Amino acid sequence: MDDKKGLDKKERLLAALDQGMVMIHLDARRPGVLVPASIRGEAHLRLNLSYRFDPPDLTVGEWGVRCTLSFSGSRFTVAVPWSALFAIASHVTKEFWMYPDDMPPELLQQPATARPQQPMPVPVAAERPRTFLREVPSERERAEEPKPPEVPPEGPQDDPPPPRRGHLRLVK
Repeated sequence: MDDKKGLDKKERLLAALDQGMVMIHLDARRPGVLVPASIRGEAHLRLNLSYRFDPPDLTVGEWGVRCTLSFSGSRFTVAVPWSALFAIASHVTKEFWMYPDDMPPELLQQPATARPQQPMPVPVAAERPRTFLREVPSERERAEEPKPPEVPPEGPQDDPPPPRRGHLRLVK
């Protein structure tokens, strides 16, 4: 591969695939692109790739990307040269790399709000809200809890809606 941009795309795609699912954005009309006939005319085709799909033939090489994917339940071997790929998005890290020089002219002419946008940077682990688990009492435990005495409201107030009942139940 003599194309520095192709090498950059390859390295970014491989790094993103190591993290998990990746969406590639491509112009399916470009020479060398092999996709099902029904989507061959797409200027902005998005394909999801992942090692978790257990692809028998996912190849990221000097030429581009090759992989057998499922389209409406039918398997099809896709081929995407680097020149047709204009963006890579990681579903896991939310990172997004765009290559404007390879974008179809139709997308460049669209208003900026209609184009694929780079998402906000993902906060580092220390800045992310911490996930926590809490125990939800079972229906039996809730039935055994003493009910607080009802106090009539003092004046007209909007009553808050009753709490929603959980949809999960304990199965023993």
